[in-house]
Amino acid sequence: MGNREDLLAGAKRCLIEKGYARATARDIAAASGVSLAAIGYHFGSKEALMNQAIYEFVGDWGEEVGRALTAEGTLDADPLKRFEAIMARTLESFGGPARGMWAAQLELMGPMEHNEELRTFLAGVQRDAAGGLAELVLGIDPAQDPEAARTAGSLLHAMFIGITVKWFMDPDQALPARELAEGMRILTERMTGTGPQDARATRDAPDRSHPGHAAPVPYDPSRD
Repeated sequence: MGNREDLLAGAKRCLIEKGYARATARDIAAASGVSLAAIGYHFGSKEALMNQAIYEFVGDWGEEVGRALTAEGTLDADPLKRFEAIMARTLESFGGPARGMWAAQLELMGPMEHNEELRTFLAGVQRDAAGGLAELVLGIDPAQDPEAARTAGSLLHAMFIGITVKWFMDPDQALPARELAEGMRILTERMTGTGPQDARATRDAPDRSHPGHAAPVPYDPSRD
C-alpha cells in the first residue's frame, strides 16, 4: 500500500478504537506508520481523512453484504427477505469489531451544524447511500431509474439511520432483524390496503349494488 492507503487504514483503526472526536492526527500517523505531514499532503486535514475513512468503510460494508447475500442466494429473494438478511448482518456488525466505526458516524451529527465542510461531505454521502440502498434492498438500478432510487433509497437511508441510533441508545430495546422485517410488512400492507384486515373489511362490507339491498332514504323534514 502507498501512504494514502496506509493513512486510510490507520484512520479506520483509530476510529474503531478511539472514535471520531478523540482520534488525533498523531494517533492516525502512528497507527499508519506515515508522517504527520502526509495527512495534509494527501487529504488536507485530519477531518477530511477521517470522513473519507468512514465513507470507504460504509462502501466496503455494502459490498461485503452484497457478496454474502449472493453466496446465500438471498440477493435474488423478494425485497422483504433481502431487507431482513441485510439488517441481520448490520445489527451483528453493530456489536462486532466494527462497532466503533458505526458509533463514529453518529458522532458526526454534533459538529455538522457548525462545520460547512462536514455538512457538504455528508450531503454527498446521502446521495450515494440512497442509491446504494435502493439497489441492495429493492433491486433498483440508480442508472436505470434514478428518481425511484432517490426517493425509495432516501427513505431507506432515513430508516437505517434511525435503526442505528436506536440500537446504540439501547441495544436491548432495539428490534431484531425479523421484527424489523415484520414491521416493514405491516407498514406496507396498511399503507397500500393489501393486508388481511383490509381484505376482511372489503369482504364483509355490504354489497350496495345488490338489488335486494335497500338504499338509505334521505331525511325529509316536510314529512314531520
